Amino acid sequence: MKKNFKIAILPGDGIGPEIMEAAIEVLNAISKKYNVQFELKEGLIGGAAIDATGNPLPDETLKIAKESDAVLLAAVGGEKWDNLPTDKRPEKGLLKIRKELELFANLRPGKAYTALLDSSPLKETLIKGVDLLVIRELTGGIYFGEPRGTEERNGEKVGYNTMIYYEHEIKRIAKLAFEIARGRRKKVTSVDKANVLEVSAVWREIVAEVHADYQDVELEHMYVDNCAMQLVRRPKDFDVIVTGNLFGDILSDEAGALTGSLGMLPSASIGEKYALYEPVHGSAPDIAGQGIANPIAMILSAAMMLDITCKLPEAARDIENAIEKVLSEGYRTGDIWAPGTKKVNTKDMTQAIINNL
Repeated sequence: MKKNFKIAILPGDGIGPEIMEAAIEVLNAISKKYNVQFELKEGLIGGAAIDATGNPLPDETLKIAKESDAVLLAAVGGEKWDNLPTDKRPEKGLLKIRKELELFANLRPGKAYTALLDSSPLKETLIKGVDLLVIRELTGGIYFGEPRGTEERNGEKVGYNTMIYYEHEIKRIAKLAFEIARGRRKKVTSVDKANVLEVSAVWREIVAEVHADYQDVELEHMYVDNCAMQLVRRPKDFDVIVTGNLFGDILSDEAGALTGSLGMLPSASIGEKYALYEPVHGSAPDIAGQGIANPIAMILSAAMMLDITCKLPEAARDIENAIEKVLSEGYRTGDIWAPGTKKVNTKDMTQAIINNL
C-alpha cells in the first residue's frame, strides 16, 4: 500500500485559508494514526492569485497540481474582485483548473447527520439514514455541446444549445459509478429523459452495456422528473445516482438541500489521472479572518480524498465518525448553531474532531 502522497493545497480566498488549516491539522492526525505521509505543496488560485500575479490560475499552481496525487481546494471569489472583467475573475481559475486536469465527474454526497435532522426540510422519518451520492458528468452535455449561440430568426431573438454525449463519455462515468457503488450499497440509479430525448436513449443504452461487467451491482433507470420527486418522497432508497451535466447540476443541489446542511457538504471532481476535492460552500468573505467558519465541509473533502485517491477508506470513515460524534455531543459553529447546543469557533471544532479520531 502506498504510504506517501503529494497533495496540492490551494487555500484560495475568504475563509479558505482558515478551513484549509483545519483540514491540514486533521490530515496530520491521520498521518500519525495510519503511518502515512502527506507531502503538502501550496499554490495560489482565485482572488489571492490575482492579487499576487494578475492571473486567477498561475502556471506555477497548475504545475503543482499536475505533479500531485490530489488537489485540495478551499474556496475562491469575493466582492473584492466582482468588478473585474469576466475572463479575469477568481472563478475563472476554478473553471480552468477543472478543464486543465480533465475532471469529468463531480461527486456530491448527501448525508443526513442524526444530530442535524431538525435542520432538514423533510420529516425526520424520511431523512433519517439518508446517505446517497450524486455522480454528475462534468465536461460534456448541453453545457459544452455545439452548435450553441443566439441569433435572429424571422424577426425575433433565438437562443439554442445542443445536448450531446459520445459513447466514451457515457462509458467512463458509468464505469466510475459502478466501481464506487461496489464499495457502498451496490445500487446505481441512472437518470435520464429517454422517453423524450434521443441523447438520453443513447445514455440509457450505454449505461446498460457497461452494467454487464458489474452484475453484482443493481441498476435502475429513472426519468429525471421522477427522480426529482422520489428524492423528496423516499430519499433513503437511493445509493449512487449517475446522470448527465444538466440533470446532475440540479439533482445534486436538491440532494444536498435535503439534509438541511448544504454548507457542510464536500465534493470531489475526478478525472482519468487527476482529482480535486473541495467543499460545496463558497468563500464567505463576510466572516473571513474571524475564526468562526465551519471547517466540516473542508475536512470531509479531505476525507473523500483519503477514500478515493489514497485508498484509505478506514481513515475516511474515522473522520466521518468523529464528526458524527462531535455533532452528537452538541458542538456547533455559528452557521449550524441552535439553542441548547455549544457554539464553538473553527479551531475548537477542529480540535474536537481530532480528539475523536
